[in-house]
Amino acid sequence: MMPSRFTDTLFQLVHSLEKAEKRNFKLYVKRSSAKEDLKIIELFDALDKLVEYDETVLLKKLSSIEKPQLANAKVHLYKQLLASLRVIKSTDSIDMQLNEQLDYARILYNKGLHLQSLKILEKLKDIAKEHYKYNFLTQVIAWEKKIESLHITRSMTDRAGSLAAEAIEVNTRVSMVTRMSNLSLQLYSLYILNGHARNERDEKSVIKFFIVNLPSNSHKLTGFYERLYLYQSYCWYAFIRQDFLMYYRYAQKWIDIYHEQPLMIKVETGYYIKGLHNLLNAHFDLRNFEGFEIALKQFKNFAATGLANKHDNHRIQTFVYINSATLNQHFMLGTFEEGLALIPELEIKLEEYSLFLDNHRILVFNYKIANLYFGSGKFDIAIDYLQKIINVNPDLRNDLQCYARLLHLMAHYELGNFEIIDSLIKSVYRFMAKMENLTVVEEAMFRFLRNSFHLSRHKMKAELEVFLQSIKQLEKNRFQTRSFAYLDIISWVESKVHEKPLSTVIHEKYLAQKKRNY
Repeated sequence: MMPSRFTDTLFQLVHSLEKAEKRNFKLYVKRSSAKEDLKIIELFDALDKLVEYDETVLLKKLSSIEKPQLANAKVHLYKQLLASLRVIKSTDSIDMQLNEQLDYARILYNKGLHLQSLKILEKLKDIAKEHYKYNFLTQVIAWEKKIESLHITRSMTDRAGSLAAEAIEVNTRVSMVTRMSNLSLQLYSLYILNGHARNERDEKSVIKFFIVNLPSNSHKLTGFYERLYLYQSYCWYAFIRQDFLMYYRYAQKWIDIYHEQPLMIKVETGYYIKGLHNLLNAHFDLRNFEGFEIALKQFKNFAATGLANKHDNHRIQTFVYINSATLNQHFMLGTFEEGLALIPELEIKLEEYSLFLDNHRILVFNYKIANLYFGSGKFDIAIDYLQKIINVNPDLRNDLQCYARLLHLMAHYELGNFEIIDSLIKSVYRFMAKMENLTVVEEAMFRFLRNSFHLSRHKMKAELEVFLQSIKQLEKNRFQTRSFAYLDIISWVESKVHEKPLSTVIHEKYLAQKKRNY
């Protein structure tokens, strides 16, 4: 859960600032040196020194601001902080640069300098087209039409027609970008809510939704944003259905359009980072070890660039996705103990970035960390991390909620806590059934756990072998292998049958596949 100390928006903003941004704010405010501005500097310094937001403590630190004045002072400080940030960040974003120039065009127009205004608008159109900023183009063209219709500025013979044609073309593109971005967002939301398709009914539902909302001419799209959202849509569509080969193909297409137009890496950095994350996920799901290693190296190289560190969002995105991928690599290789060495530094960073991370990201990290401890045989610590998932709102990622409970049950089984296993089995079974998350694999898992309490060691091994064969037959069935995407149950059972550590079983599989590839 996000710490409560970050509930005050002004406190959040102050504590998100870097040293240079704080210094610039004070210089920006002191230029006017108004009495009220000096008060907000005192408020700023007091907030900056607070570890947690506490209004009572804050007021004690303020000499010039009384309690009745605090609300207005906070509003004033918030506005001034944003204004100072806008000054130093205006060159960081193409959108901010375009809006700044459009403001200049409006100012010149209002001064009666129509031709100068039009000259800026013409340049703006070229820059907007180069960066595929169609929404912005609609504003520029609207201003051009307004000036041409209100003032005699040049020959109207061709101008009216060309502006009308431009407006129609841009509106068509904007409409298509909107449709494709809506589809991408809705599919992503479906995944965040439910995870992978649980059964044929789920799959039919997502297929129908995709077909109904996918434009019939989508295969003919040529614009950068249209194709970006198209490939994103196919990624979520394939990922929900666990068609990991399709997922990989479209994740690669997502990255390829950036390499075709490198300028857009700077313009849409966030989506580039997200694309690299999805490409890594696709390699992970396909157990494409070599491709995963190449993509991870590519991502790490990008993370070291100035562009990746230019904004908090980009820096935190790369941190989240690279660390997630690094943990996934340890799962693939079975190097759980090595992975544990990353956790102390990872948790320090998670705390440092807690202001910026949503609950979904925290849930995923807790689940991955729990898996590392489970794979290392540290079942009691795995339980601690799983409790952090089980104790939050189950409406978020109910698939993760289900498998956290199942792994929690397995950890207690490993610890020999048989006095609570029976009640845990009933509880987890009911929860998974309620969430419609039970597959044949889980049903077999619950049967085995129930029957294993009273078996001798000899009979236990025979029962394990039967269980192993039954779930191995399901490995190629997409709706039954949903559980394998969350828990490597087959390797866990194999570790019991062959009496080897789970890490050894997984690492041997990796070595065997590597040998086959050569």
